[in-house]
Amino acid sequence: MGLIAMIAYGMLVFSVLGAVGVFLYGRVLSSQLASQDAALAKAHSSIDATTVADFVRLQNRLSSGKQLLDNHIALSGFFTALENILPSSVQLTSLTVAIDDTGTANVTATGVAKTFNALAAASNAFAADGRIKDAIFSNIQVAQAGGVSFALTASLDPSLIAYTPSAPVGASAAANIPVGTTTASTTP
Repeated sequence: MGLIAMIAYGMLVFSVLGAVGVFLYGRVLSSQLASQDAALAKAHSSIDATTVADFVRLQNRLSSGKQLLDNHIALSGFFTALENILPSSVQLTSLTVAIDDTGTANVTATGVAKTFNALAAASNAFAADGRIKDAIFSNIQVAQAGGVSFALTASLDPSLIAYTPSAPVGASAAANIPVGTTTASTTP
């Protein structure tokens, strides 16, 4: 009986010490919780409502600006491509770019080419480039002035009219051009 009583007393002491340890640990945790609640309340009271409102307003403005830039249509890429693609012997006399509800840009143009070969070269250039799609030349007639008049319809690749921010001046080769000079490119 002595051994069983000793084991029972040991378990009793162990249980009491465990209960005291749990009680003390609970007190430590509750004091830490109280100090963290006080720190949170102090941090919450130090927040300036006008600063938060200003940050929210700034975030809304930045989001709106990004959305506007993402949906902005810039035709300068199309005009640059058109300048590089069209042979110099083909001239456009009118050009209309229309964007439908789906965001597809369609081009309608009329123009004059010096010869049928120049018009065929323009058609081949459009096909080779691929950004001006489904280019159809119609109403081809020999003009009285000695050229060939035509009408053109085509659709544009969305990347050709999408806005892309230009590179900073310091990062481009244009930064090395002295002020007051101009550059020009010639197309064949």
